[in-house]
Amino acid sequence: MADKALALGFDGVATGHYARVVEPGEPGNVTGQRELHRAVDAAKDQSYVLGVLDGAQLAAAHFPLGDTTKPEIREEAAERGFSVARKPDSHDICFIPDGDTRGWLARRLGEQPGDIVDVDGEVVGTHGGAYGFTVGQRKGLALRRPAADGRARYVVETDTATNTVVVGPESLLTIDVIEGENARWCGPPPQGRVTVGAQVRAHGRELPATAEATEDGGVLVHLDERERGVAAGQSVVLYDGTRVIGSATITATRRATASTSSA
Repeated sequence: MADKALALGFDGVATGHYARVVEPGEPGNVTGQRELHRAVDAAKDQSYVLGVLDGAQLAAAHFPLGDTTKPEIREEAAERGFSVARKPDSHDICFIPDGDTRGWLARRLGEQPGDIVDVDGEVVGTHGGAYGFTVGQRKGLALRRPAADGRARYVVETDTATNTVVVGPESLLTIDVIEGENARWCGPPPQGRVTVGAQVRAHGRELPATAEATEDGGVLVHLDERERGVAAGQSVVLYDGTRVIGSATITATRRATASTSSA
């Protein structure tokens, strides 16, 4: 969209995302370039989903709502007579209003039968499509037999290439190393291993971590504490304070430390 707008002679693209652009010379700017920062309204901050913007795209991006709050925007909209001033907030995936994500995908992708296996590779069930499962899921697995120890099993991995869902004990859901590919930097990429905040879901908490760019164009992130339910395909977005450093698509996760955090 930005490419089209610039080709037509516009200055850029403005959206209603809650995020801020901090210009060079403004308070908080540390790179001397246009920077993407978290919104003033932390509850509505959408910088995570904008972490895919590179420097060139950010140069043509404008987010006029980033320095205000949702109640203030609603008040201004009401004063201007906009009918959407009291429209309820959207939640989850806005284009799936009934919340049935699995059904929405099934109608478009069709049934794709595959195996559910345990961590040893033994088939313990079947499914209608790996796309319908998420890491950390416990319900709806319909496994043919219980685990040997009788404990509940959770989805610990989904492999869409082989259409396989892997289940295992809850302890396997927590990881502290994230590998990502196709890193995109909103400004200068980190030099060496740097201290960052890492966010792995749109409304998730920021996790203390260190990160470094890899030679293959990816990123390696070491979390200070283990985090639960991080899956391949999610985005990891890196922060320096409120500034977005960049993002990458998660390709793999694992454990690397004897963390004392809860499993």
